[in-house]
Amino acid sequence: MSRTTSRRTIAPAAAAQPAPAAPVARDSALAAEIKALVLAGKRDSARERFAELVAVHQRRATRIAYQYLRDVHDVDEAVQDAFVKVFAHMTSYREELPFDVWFTRILVNGCLDLRKSRARRLRWVLPTPADTAPPEPVAPQPSPEERLLASERGRRIAAAVEQLPERQRVVFTLCQIGEQTTSEVSQALGLREATVRVHLFRAVRKLRALLERER
Repeated sequence: MSRTTSRRTIAPAAAAQPAPAAPVARDSALAAEIKALVLAGKRDSARERFAELVAVHQRRATRIAYQYLRDVHDVDEAVQDAFVKVFAHMTSYREELPFDVWFTRILVNGCLDLRKSRARRLRWVLPTPADTAPPEPVAPQPSPEERLLASERGRRIAAAVEQLPERQRVVFTLCQIGEQTTSEVSQALGLREATVRVHLFRAVRKLRALLERER
């Protein structure tokens, strides 16, 4: 009586599947599309698409700029100038960098430049005689962010933020006001992410101490 030897079939090892690529943010994909349109010479189409980017980032850009400038007119100037610079240099945008990081870097640098130029102007301004003083400009309607800052607690927080060292203030503003991650802030400022976390931790700790002192 013959025996039938059973053989076990060994399935070939499954090929390792590559890790899925991280999804590209909508604004980054839109920026890449605008860059392609500009490079193709289709600037009118690029401007139409760029208006969508402006709509996405206008509100956040205003919040960030206000933390630096504290003047609605300077804020408008800084934000508009940032968008103009972004469109003018769109062909230099690198697709591997998130668009909001690139845009925030341009915006923050513009705010710092505007603050420096404003300080230089103030040093040379002569006092205006009372009888020839120009009328006060009509203040525009405050935005929700400005109404928040106008509240008592908002004023205390804003005053405390102003007392932070420069680097801590920048990191806190980008993380808490600009709603950026520590990774995005590290790319925007050219710092290691661990360094950004340290600055953020120290900023929050100092703000708590300053606000506790005022109670």
